[in-house]
Amino acid sequence: MASETALFTDRYELTMLEAALHSGIASRHATFEIFGRGLAGRAYGVIAGTARIASLLNRFTFSDEDLDYLGHNSICSADTLAYLAKFRFSGSIYAYPDGELYFPFSPVLRLEATFAEGLILETLLLSALNFDSAIATAASRMVLAARGRSLIEMGTRRTNEDAAVAAARASYIAGFQATSNLAAGQRHAIPTAGTMGHAIILAHESEAAAFRAQRAVAGDATTALVDTYDTMNGIRTAIATFGPSLAAIRIDSGDPGETSRAARELLDSLAATKTQIIVSGDLDEAAILSLKDAPIDGFGIGTKLVTGSGVPTAGFVYKLVAIERGGERIPVAKQSEDKTSDGGAKTAYRRTRNRRAIDEFSLDPGASITSTSADELRQLQLPVIVQGEVVIDDDLERWRRLHQESLLELGSSEDLLSTKTPLLQCHYIGPGTLRS
Repeated sequence: MASETALFTDRYELTMLEAALHSGIASRHATFEIFGRGLAGRAYGVIAGTARIASLLNRFTFSDEDLDYLGHNSICSADTLAYLAKFRFSGSIYAYPDGELYFPFSPVLRLEATFAEGLILETLLLSALNFDSAIATAASRMVLAARGRSLIEMGTRRTNEDAAVAAARASYIAGFQATSNLAAGQRHAIPTAGTMGHAIILAHESEAAAFRAQRAVAGDATTALVDTYDTMNGIRTAIATFGPSLAAIRIDSGDPGETSRAARELLDSLAATKTQIIVSGDLDEAAILSLKDAPIDGFGIGTKLVTGSGVPTAGFVYKLVAIERGGERIPVAKQSEDKTSDGGAKTAYRRTRNRRAIDEFSLDPGASITSTSADELRQLQLPVIVQGEVVIDDDLERWRRLHQESLLELGSSEDLLSTKTPLLQCHYIGPGTLRS
């Protein structure tokens, strides 16, 4: 049977592995890091996928079927296949946890392992962090725009089936209340929500008949989809069928602002004053923010969320920053135009003053910090895997709390949504002692 994760990689990773095994550098100790150079016009980014990476690497082995495929297609030599047959990640990973904020050049993940191990894992690590973080960042901005109103992730049918589960997890960490995806509910204990679609209404001889069928199985603690035909008539029919204690109606078409105001007025006139209004339909943070004064109680978010709301990837890159040579760990860095980076392993810290973030910096993991100010320093990277052993639990409630606490360090919701440039930029101090 093929492995779950080992071939989620680019062919050139194994081409480089073959060269490294041939030249003798495969076993040298190396440090790789993941960071991004920008935020695509946003004030901050949100990390998601860190704890999921731990689970993926725990299952990262090459099966006999994988090895047969690589050998029969002349992708790997016999020596490389022998190496892969015994592969188990034995290194360490330190990373920003799920829910933490990041900025340009934040070293969001540091991998310490042999050069060969670092090569093999590049694609999988970037794949998870780039997608999950893009979704979490979009979700966080939607939560800010919603101003306390509920948000349900409903994007499963707009993306790949595995990506849908990852998107539900990322959006929950960023503050969404629920997901429509049952696999996400099962795997990650995320609350699930869902009501009815247009098909069940169209299949009945009338809207009233469909509502009666729904009431028979769900009672009045449910949400009626009222816009299959005429929205206002649908509301009247729903209240006549379920009664004024109907929990909610959902509107999936029309102008959400105008329609929700008319719906609220009609519901109140029918004594359904506690019936909530949920709207859906390709909403992003800008659309949600524009509805701040509309009588809307919650939003169902699909397409714009699972595609990153215009920014489908976090833009993270994975770079070798140090390699063992002659018994010493030597910093290395790319110097290409517009793609420069800082060599050397890094540990990151965020400085806060009066509970507001004012700086983010990184320095050598062995450096010491002597602080003489009243500012508080928070180390951002947590151990995820240490010498091949997973040391982090995927506690989604913990990550949700961390995200909210980190956001409070940045400022008001309006400022975070309107600011087009990063509020901070992580700068590298280098090795040695930091005195602050």
